[in-house]
Amino acid sequence: MDFLHRHIEALIFCAPTPLPKAEIVKCLTEMFEAEIPADHVDQAIDQLSEKYQSEEFSFQLEHLGGGYQFLTKPAYQTSIGILLRQQSQKRLSTAQLETLSIIAYKQPVTKGDIEQIRGVNSDYSVQKLLEKELVDIKGKSEGLGRPILYGTSAKFMEYFGINSIKDLPQPKDFSQPDNQIGEERD
Repeated sequence: MDFLHRHIEALIFCAPTPLPKAEIVKCLTEMFEAEIPADHVDQAIDQLSEKYQSEEFSFQLEHLGGGYQFLTKPAYQTSIGILLRQQSQKRLSTAQLETLSIIAYKQPVTKGDIEQIRGVNSDYSVQKLLEKELVDIKGKSEGLGRPILYGTSAKFMEYFGINSIKDLPQPKDFSQPDNQIGEERD
């Protein structure tokens, strides 16, 4: 079975986005011209994941965005942070983050709805999010003028390290206790 591990490792390593298990099975089945049991793939992935937990590796195998991907370990956050800061041109602006969060929580949503919530024109932010492939066009609304509907993409899931929109923090997670002035009376 060691050969299966190496093939799975190579597939995950070369994939530009998280690689779903179904796609791994499909590739292996075509390559070996025989049905590869999904449980063999699961076992190999589990063993690879365990292997990369070792201190000798600076990366580990993670399950996110509906697939598997190699990611660096948190211990290397500082050096990676420097690299990312140097590549900061790719960062999201505050306006883009606001727009993206509205789309994530309200999807599918029209640009008019986004602008109503933000109170400003969102053409530029929506365009940049489309260019960065964090947002997809999901169709057209049945409303007046049939405006375009926007929603998050698979790259959004990968970018934020989640598997589903359900993994996003819920508004209750942000609530803060009521502030009181003075002391309570008996």
